[in-house]
Amino acid sequence: MADEREILTYDLFGTAVRDIAQQVVASGYEPDMVLAIARGGLGLAMGLGYALDVKNLSAVNVEFYTGVDQRLDVPIMLPPTPAAVDLSGLKVLITDDVADSGRTLEIVQEFCAGHVLEARTAVVYEKPWSVVKPDYVWRRTDRWINFPWSTEPPLVNRSHVRDA
Repeated sequence: MADEREILTYDLFGTAVRDIAQQVVASGYEPDMVLAIARGGLGLAMGLGYALDVKNLSAVNVEFYTGVDQRLDVPIMLPPTPAAVDLSGLKVLITDDVADSGRTLEIVQEFCAGHVLEARTAVVYEKPWSVVKPDYVWRRTDRWINFPWSTEPPLVNRSHVRDA
């Protein structure tokens, strides 16, 4: 039982994007920008951008997970980051694949605070222990999630570049 995992396929991901977009529409929120947390939130941001007719997409790179169940003590934002002036007065929809600890969403919300008119969050999955409760969620689970883009190992090993 402990080995059970949540399995997300590309087909289910498409369903998740449309369901989340419908939640956003039903709530009346009309974002001016979709801000993806790279890498996990990029696909969701692209899909929501199309579904919500938002062309203003941007990304922030936050490093937290270094492997399966391995993470840094605190998430860190890596450059380049959007200039705060570019976010000024906008309604922003922040996207990520999962709110596990919620710390990644939290650091991006803090980055946006005081600059944006309003920020809301959208994730494919939410874990019950997340410190941030996303505004839009497709599914809630306490299991490890196999995402279609990270289930298979990379085709190349770039760790030698990072370690140099």
